[in-house]
Amino acid sequence: MIVDKIKKRQTGLKNKKANIDIPVGKWIKCEKCKEILYKEDVRKNLSICPNCGHYFRMHINKRLEQIVDEGTYKKFDLEIQDKNPLEIEGYEKKLKILRQKTGIEEAVSCGTGKINGEEAVICIMDSGFMMGSMGQAVGEKITYGIEQAIKQHLPVIIFCVSGGARMQEGIISLMQMAKVSAALAKLNETGLLYISVLTDPTYGGVTASFASLGDIILAEPKAKIGFAGPRVVEQTIKEALPEGFQTSEFLLEHGFIDKIVERKDMKEVLSQIIKMHK
Repeated sequence: MIVDKIKKRQTGLKNKKANIDIPVGKWIKCEKCKEILYKEDVRKNLSICPNCGHYFRMHINKRLEQIVDEGTYKKFDLEIQDKNPLEIEGYEKKLKILRQKTGIEEAVSCGTGKINGEEAVICIMDSGFMMGSMGQAVGEKITYGIEQAIKQHLPVIIFCVSGGARMQEGIISLMQMAKVSAALAKLNETGLLYISVLTDPTYGGVTASFASLGDIILAEPKAKIGFAGPRVVEQTIKEALPEGFQTSEFLLEHGFIDKIVERKDMKEVLSQIIKMHK
């Protein structure tokens, strides 16, 4: 009977899987070339696919390891956590689960560190925490970092990655655009340097505010950068978009960013820019 054949097929699959000795969590699939890659090889290659060069998104800790001199990063001791102003059911529970899963408190980490000996305030966003969305805590942490830069007379570097403002916090989230931008205006008045580094993806309220306000704006290769997504833009203007629209290469060509920097060169480029602007 057909049912018996299905049962036999399922049993065969189970036996086959039982003979495969692949450790769980040791492998990752490249979104671009679809190759199955050993995670450790990808990590050693700066989270870049060794097969096709695709850039994987980086965890805050990996970014710090790549950019900051060992043992020099001092995270600001801030006990700021997002609230639930709209009283959305399940939001607080989701935040708690994400903190346990990602090992980070929020979608950004801010502190001071040295880059080839050059000290700076460094803020790094993480797409693994609610897609790097900008809520109250994110805005407060970045603002505090900028205020400390003014106090200590240090340059500011922000690695941006975000889906935009955090909808679960409504107007409170949108207010962070003005808050961080106002802090950057004060930084500018003191003559201190602000470098914005755009990574994949940088969208929404983050792009519309502090991501675009850098004295120098850098970007990683092939990063997607914009305000609204391409599909929304097409539906709004009723026109087909140009090839490569909203990629860092397209934006460099049209003057939105200053330079595309590969990960292997990022640390050296940042330290050189800081030295030049001392």
